[in-house]
Parts: sequence; structure tokens; C-alpha cells
Amino acid sequence: MGNAINIRNKKAYHDYEIMEKFVAGIQLQGTEIKSIRMGKVSLGESYCSFENKELYVRGMQIADYAWGSFNKHEPGRDRKLLMTRNELKKLKRKTRESGLTIVALKLFISNSGYAKLEIGLARGKREYDKRETIKRKDTQRQMDRLQKIK
Repeated sequence: MGNAINIRNKKAYHDYEIMEKFVAGIQLQGTEIKSIRMGKVSLGESYCSFENKELYVRGMQIADYAWGSFNKHEPGRDRKLLMTRNELKKLKRKTRESGLTIVALKLFISNSGYAKLEIGLARGKREYDKRETIKRKDTQRQMDRLQKIK
């Protein structure tokens, strides 16, 4: 199944240094999967937090499905992430100990047809780190251009 749904959170890569990545399933309701398949999702302000030993993604906006009837969903609700118990324990321990946070990086449809969310254990970047990253990307881009010319 060649699914073209691949929604990325570019802001997360700019604001955070990603330490580790995990893939989690999402518990969806009603017409949310149809909206995801149409690409009507925003991950810009999304993050993950624990509530009663369960991990929830907050701030992820899934727009209303245009042809939905009475079975519509709430666009900004918190959605439960489906992960193994060991992964949840590891994430909870790391966020408590070292002050890391969990951010949503990418939403995609797996080969089996399920919506999956790639989350990352991240540390916030300082302003000078962001400038250094931009500088590094610019020099790499210039080097690539020079190699194409030769």
C-alpha cells in the first residue's frame, strides 16, 4: 500500500534536539482517520504527557471531516498513544530524571493501514544552538551547490 500521508513537525526539529525516537499507535474516534487520510492534520503545537500511566498526545489538531454527519469528532482533543508497557516506563523515567520532553515528530499511515505517530524524546535548544544549526545547514547547502557546478 503506497500511502502518501506523511505529516511532519518541522518546528520540533528546529526547537528541540531529538535524543531518541519511538513509534506509537493512536487511539482514534469517528471520522478522524478519514481526515488524516485527507492530510487535514496539524502537529505544530503538539506534545505528549503522562496521565495515570498512559501517554497522551495534546495539541494535535485533526480537522473535521467534510462529509461527516452526526458522528463528528472534536478537533483538538487529547488522544491516547498505544505503546508497550516497557517503552512507557522508559519514557516516563527519562522525562522525570533528566528534564527531557516528548514531542510529536511525524504522523503517517503504516502499511497495514493504521495511523502511527513518531514521537521523540527531546531536549530544548538554546537560541545560540538554533543559530549554529542554521549556519551549518547554510554551509552544507553552499557546498552541495558548488559540487553540482563542478
